[in-house]
Amino acid sequence: MHLQKIVCMCRFETQLTRLLRDSFRDVDNGIKDTSNQFSSQPSSFLAMKVENMVKLKEDFDYKSLCRRLDIELDKLTMEYERQQKAFEDDIETLTKEAQHRISEAQKNYSDLLEKERLKYQKDYKESIKRLEEKVMENKKKYEDFCMTSSREVIAIVPAEEVDILKKILKKETLLRNAAEGEINHLKNQMAELKMSEASRVSDISKLRKMLEDEAHQKEKLKGEIARLQSQLLQLGFEVGKKKFIHTNILSTRQQKIDGGGFEKDFGDLHSSTSLVKHEQQASVNGEKASVAKFFEQGNKINILAGGLQKTLSLLEAEDVDVRIHAVKIIANLASEEAIQKRIVEAGAVTSLLTLLKNSQDETIHRVAASAIANLAMNETNQDLIVAQGGISLLSMTAANAEDPQTLRMVAGAIANLCGNDKLQIELREEGGIKALLGMVRCRHPDVHIQVARGIANFAKCESKASTQGTKVGRSLLIEDGVLPWIVQNANNEVSLVRRHIELALCHLAQHEANARDMISGGVIRELVRISRDCSREDIRILARRTLVSIPSFQAEIRRLGIYY
Repeated sequence: MHLQKIVCMCRFETQLTRLLRDSFRDVDNGIKDTSNQFSSQPSSFLAMKVENMVKLKEDFDYKSLCRRLDIELDKLTMEYERQQKAFEDDIETLTKEAQHRISEAQKNYSDLLEKERLKYQKDYKESIKRLEEKVMENKKKYEDFCMTSSREVIAIVPAEEVDILKKILKKETLLRNAAEGEINHLKNQMAELKMSEASRVSDISKLRKMLEDEAHQKEKLKGEIARLQSQLLQLGFEVGKKKFIHTNILSTRQQKIDGGGFEKDFGDLHSSTSLVKHEQQASVNGEKASVAKFFEQGNKINILAGGLQKTLSLLEAEDVDVRIHAVKIIANLASEEAIQKRIVEAGAVTSLLTLLKNSQDETIHRVAASAIANLAMNETNQDLIVAQGGISLLSMTAANAEDPQTLRMVAGAIANLCGNDKLQIELREEGGIKALLGMVRCRHPDVHIQVARGIANFAKCESKASTQGTKVGRSLLIEDGVLPWIVQNANNEVSLVRRHIELALCHLAQHEANARDMISGGVIRELVRISRDCSREDIRILARRTLVSIPSFQAEIRRLGIYY
C-alpha cells in the first residue's frame, strides 16, 4: 500500500513539473518577442500621430517571477529525486528480505531432506542385517537337519541292501552301455538307409527320364499312327472302289457270256471279245460317278459314326499331308447342310480357325477357308465364327495369301458374313471391309465376284437398317473408301460382278445421308445407266425409284442435263 502511494505521488509531481516548465517556457518566449518588436521599430514611426489613451498601469516583474518558478521547480525536482531514491531503497530492502527468506527456506528443506535420507538409510541397513541373521539361522537349521537324517539312514540301511544296490547300479550301467551300443547301431543303419534312399532317388529320376522319353516316343508313334490311319482310310476307299468296279465288270462280262453263248469259230470269238471290251468300257464310264458317290457317302457315314473327333484331331497332326487330307474331309462334310450342325457341335469351327491362325501352308488356308465359307451360310454358325475371332483371322489370311483360289474362298466367307445385319459393326472394326477391298489387288474375276457379292450384301443390310431406323448417317462402306472401286467396276465386263455392283449402288443411293458422296463420286450417271440398261428388271425399277425419290439426285440430273 505504501509503495502504491509513492508511485501515485511520483506520477502527480511529474505531471505538475512538466506543466510548470511549459508555462515558464511560454512566458519567457513572450518576453523575448516583445523586446524584439520594440528594438526593431524604425525611426520613421516616431513621427506618426500620437493618440492619448488612458490605461491602467500594470507592472509585472517577469524575471523575479521566472526566478521564483525556477526555485520552486528545483525544489520539486529535489523532492522527486528524494522520493525516487526512497522508493528504490524500499524496493531493494524488500528484495533482500525476500532473498533472505528464500535462502532460509532452502536451507531448512535441505536439512530436513538430509535427515530423512539418513533415517531411511539406517532403517535399510537394519533390515538387511536382520535378514542376514535369519538366513544364517535357517542355514544352520538345515545343516543340522541333514546331519540328523544321514545318521538315521546309515543306521537304518544294512550292508546287504547296500550290496544289492551296488548290483542294481552295475546292472543299470550295463544296460546303459547296451542301449548306447544299440543306438550307435541304429545310427549306422540310418546312414545306410539314407545312402540307399539317395541311390533310389537317382534311380527314380532315371526312370522318370525314361518314362518321359517313352511318352515322347509314344506321341511320335501316335502321330505316325494317325498318318498311317489316314493313308489306310484313303487306301481303303480306293481299294473298295476298285473292288466294286471289278465286281461290276465281272458281272457284266458274265451276263454277256451267258447271253451270247460260246462260239467255236476263232473269228467269232475274237469279235465277241471285242464287243465285251467295248461294253465293259461303256459300263465303267457310266458307273464311275455312282461308285465314287457311293463310296464318298459311305466314307461320310463312317466318319460321322465314330471318326469325327478323330478326324478333327488329325487337324493338329505334325505331318502336313495328314492335316491337308483331314481338312479336306471336314470341308466336304461342311458342304452338306444336313451335317453342318453335327460337325459344328464337335468343334469344327474352333479347329478350322486354329488352322488359319497357326498353319503356314496356303493349301490348308484355302481348304479351311472354303469350309468356313460353307459353315458361314448359317446365321448361328456366323455368330460362332465372329465370336471366336473369325473375321480377324480371315482378314489376316487375305492379307498374306497370293493364290487366287485362296482369296476367292476367303472373300466368299467374308461375303457370307456380310449378309448378317447384326455383324456390320464387327465386320468394320475387325477389318472385314478393308480385307474385301484389299483382295481386289488380285485380278482374277472369281475373286472380284465374291468381293462384289460381299459389298452388295453389306449394302443391302445397311439399307434395311436405315429403313427400319436402327442406323443413321453415312454408309460404313463409304467411310471405308469402297465407293470409288464400286463406281469403277459398275460397268465391269464380268456379268456377275456388274450385277452385284449395280445392286450395291442402288441400295447405297436409297438414303439421303449418302447422296452428297455419291454425287461427288459420279454415281448419278451410273444410276441412270442402270435404270436404262440393266439386264434385271427389279434392279432397273429400284434404280429408277431411287433417282426419283432423292431430291438432290433430281437437282444433279437437271444440272447435268441428263434425260431418262
